[in-house]
Amino acid sequence: MSRLSIWVAALWWASLSTLGFLVVPMLFTHLPVPAMAGSMAAKLFSAQTWVSTVCGLFLLMTTRSNHVLAGKSIDSVAIILIVGGLLMALMVEFAVAPRIVTRENLKIWHSVGSGMYLLQWLCAVAIFWRLNRREP
Repeated sequence: MSRLSIWVAALWWASLSTLGFLVVPMLFTHLPVPAMAGSMAAKLFSAQTWVSTVCGLFLLMTTRSNHVLAGKSIDSVAIILIVGGLLMALMVEFAVAPRIVTRENLKIWHSVGSGMYLLQWLCAVAIFWRLNRREP
């Protein structure tokens, strides 16, 4: 696996970590109105979806092409982790976020979205770890 793939996996994991565990909690702590913080958080999470999508697609392409060119079988666990992280990101953006924005069963959908974000984070950290342990 190329060093660039490791950097992309690191970007995916670090961006999820920074946004979800630092930036958004600070918005709710420091902005005067929770609705203002929620609106800004929604925009940031939407941008994060596209960062995750680009990182995931790049990792899928490099994982597949590196293994095919080297004559190796594709690492199915890595593929599952990447696709799983991508699916979580896209499902939060297009299935969960619209329900949160319209305040439809807000507590339930916020919990579902948080759980899916955590699953995406776990996929990103697992793929980052897998890529790092393979390097000589």
